[in-house]
Amino acid sequence: MDDLDSAIIDVLRTDGRISFSELGRQIGLSTNATAARVRRLERSGVITGYRAILGSDAPVAEGGLEAFIDVRLDPARQSEEFLEWTRRIPEIRDAVHVTGAYDYLLHIRVAGTAALDRLLRSTKNDGGATHTQTRLALR
Repeated sequence: MDDLDSAIIDVLRTDGRISFSELGRQIGLSTNATAARVRRLERSGVITGYRAILGSDAPVAEGGLEAFIDVRLDPARQSEEFLEWTRRIPEIRDAVHVTGAYDYLLHIRVAGTAALDRLLRSTKNDGGATHTQTRLALR
């Protein structure tokens, strides 16, 4: 990855439906060169997909709760399966494989305590977690 790839990713994070010609205009490449780079990023696994985020499901940009959730997976659950699940949850900003008593650390942002409760229940029921520990960010 180089600076142009990073610029492409920055734009696509904001607007995943942007046309190749508009994306190219914003980063200073031709339409064909931009399309080739996006396809290469997709093939290499840097870009794994695009999704629609509904207004009711979107994480709160400011306000709400920011938290970190330690997750211990069921031993029968595969890490790749868990990571695929996290990519489908818009409130999960990052999922990091860690050492220690837990398998993953999730960085999340939710609208409030009810949304946090739903996410924690889903992490266990759908994500395959056996144990979680949540820490709220106070900043």
